[in-house]
Amino acid sequence: MQPVVSTAPDAASGPAAVSQVVRFRVRYSETDQMGTIYNSRPLGWFECGRTELLRALGQPYRDLELQGLALPISEAHVQFLGRARYDDLLKITSSLSMPGRARLRFDVQIEHEETGAAVCRGYTVHAVTGVSGKPIRPPRWLVQAIEAAEAGSGLLG
Repeated sequence: MQPVVSTAPDAASGPAAVSQVVRFRVRYSETDQMGTIYNSRPLGWFECGRTELLRALGQPYRDLELQGLALPISEAHVQFLGRARYDDLLKITSSLSMPGRARLRFDVQIEHEETGAAVCRGYTVHAVTGVSGKPIRPPRWLVQAIEAAEAGSGLLG
């Protein structure tokens, strides 16, 4: 897993975003009777991407919870673009942006590692909350990481 910082403009996530790449193989249990990925699997893969992105930033999700923070999902979108079958090597590229004062957006692109053919793309939007469930501002370290990516400083690279 090689963390990278995206500095290219992205219409969906703003001027730049902190990014992370994860590679994995499709497991047999993730396919359906037609031999392709089952339609709910990408949301699980999106979770894998955002978990590893937070880990690359030095704050695994478990540590966020220990700090009294949570990231409940408020919106999810998946666009299916191509096929993936059992044992295909895929690449998840996840990027993080902050579209609001107490919201985070994780944009995800999943493609075949060898060919670059798109499998799906989408996003999840998360509120940043405390233990009470009320929205709060993201921790300063996270805001700084996003700002550094937007400035092109190469925080993770």
